[in-house]
This record gives sequence, C-alpha cells and structure tokens, in this order.
Amino acid sequence: MSKKEILDQALLLKTEERFLIIEGLIQSIDEPDKRLDDIWTEEAEKRLKAYREGKLEGIPMEEIFKE
Repeated sequence: MSKKEILDQALLLKTEERFLIIEGLIQSIDEPDKRLDDIWTEEAEKRLKAYREGKLEGIPMEEIFKE
C-alpha cells in the first residue's frame, strides 16, 4: 500500500480514530533518548556547581520573562 493510499484510507476514518492514529505516530517518533537526558543532567550539574562556586551569575526570572 502506498503512502497516498494509507493517507486516503486514514481520511475516511472518524475524527476520533484519526486522532488516535496521529497520537500513535507522534509518540513513535518522540521517544526519550537516554543519552540526551544524560548530557543535559551533566550540563545542569556543571552549571549548578559553577553557580554555587560563584563562577556563574544567575539572572532573575522577572528579567528573563521581561524580554
């Protein structure tokens, strides 16, 4: 079955059924990547350490959202 045929068949479904297909497809490509989680954890720990040692200055939340 071609991609166009699959799409044509999907468009014949009820709205709720199409939503379930869309949700399933999005979940299939949006799986967490443990390596990225590890990289971000390491970066966050480095930044926190630098902040606590006075090597990194914080920015008030109000100032961040003001822009």
